[in-house]
Amino acid sequence: MNKEIKRRTRVAVLFPNPASALRLVTGVIIEIHEEWVTGKQYLDMSPLLNQNLKNE
Repeated sequence: MNKEIKRRTRVAVLFPNPASALRLVTGVIIEIHEEWVTGKQYLDMSPLLNQNLKNE
């Protein structure tokens, strides 16, 4: 994440004010979060959840 923020801020180079830099960084973080949320699921937790529901 830090590498992506550094890359994008180097491309923009000059920010007119701190708020514009914050908007850029916030946008990068939101984009990365969306990728994490919608990304591939490597571990299927549904069998564990079903087992826990049966034990209750």
